[in-house]
Amino acid sequence: MTDSHRTDISFITICYNGFKDTCELIESLQEKLYSVTYEIIVVDNASHEDEAAKISRLYPSVIAIRSEVNRGFSGGNNIGIRAARGKYLFFINNDTYIESDAISCLVERLESRPEIGGVSPKIRFAFPPQHIQFAGFTPLSRITLRNHMLGFGCPDDGKYDTPHPTPYLHGAAMMIKREVVEKAGMMPEIFFLYYEELDWSTSMTRVGYELWYEPRCTVFHKESQSTGQLSRLRTYYLTRNRLLYARRNLRGAARLGSVLYQSTVTALKNGLLYALKGRFDLFLAVCRGVNSGLILPSATKETKEQKNEYYEHH
Repeated sequence: MTDSHRTDISFITICYNGFKDTCELIESLQEKLYSVTYEIIVVDNASHEDEAAKISRLYPSVIAIRSEVNRGFSGGNNIGIRAARGKYLFFINNDTYIESDAISCLVERLESRPEIGGVSPKIRFAFPPQHIQFAGFTPLSRITLRNHMLGFGCPDDGKYDTPHPTPYLHGAAMMIKREVVEKAGMMPEIFFLYYEELDWSTSMTRVGYELWYEPRCTVFHKESQSTGQLSRLRTYYLTRNRLLYARRNLRGAARLGSVLYQSTVTALKNGLLYALKGRFDLFLAVCRGVNSGLILPSATKETKEQKNEYYEHH
């Protein structure tokens, strides 16, 4: 249900060679949602085919935007932010779907207190037995930058049905108030892939917002395998982006300690394991990731520049 004069929620999703999944997401939203007004924005992140054009023909009410350059997770979502009219922005992976009209529970959580800036729903795996994937995050450890998802792999038996604060939102499904973009900036595009939602969540909490997990709403996630569990792409960006996160968000001794740990202990351990398995491509990806993570500008001024860009579009 959409309204040209008033839009509660802007759903923003990125499509990269994922036409079938994107269509299934769109149809689940259109079939299940009646309690809120909304718009759906699909950003085609330079798919091999013009999937934006195909989506526009199939779903005329959907705002489909074609980017001729793959700008990554953050860049694609920022394109969607610029086009969005909703009071709330819901970033949702294209390989997800909903089964009930419970999105309004997320709005209720956001509006329960002015300090709450963002919320993620319960996320369950789409395939049987549909166990929980996400019920909140633990904080990142100070030096090693490791954490875990609460409820991961557990049955949905009610144990994780209590709302609570979470230090980070989950990139597969997260709703924020529009004002959060104005205060915390747009998504940091330097990451391209992985760690961007952790960095963005950290920016939100740094300017005073609370982030929450709200289990009354559930999103089902097909858990895309498009980058591969042991791919060069995944290995490179995870290695690089841990270093970038540390450089951007830690200070003093913690920053120095984490950068040293990531670039020596972690990199050596992972690199040697890959080499012993004969995966010299992954060994080189670790080396490249460390090099890039250390020499790339950490883009500390990026948030301000992106905020200015946001105001130019609104």
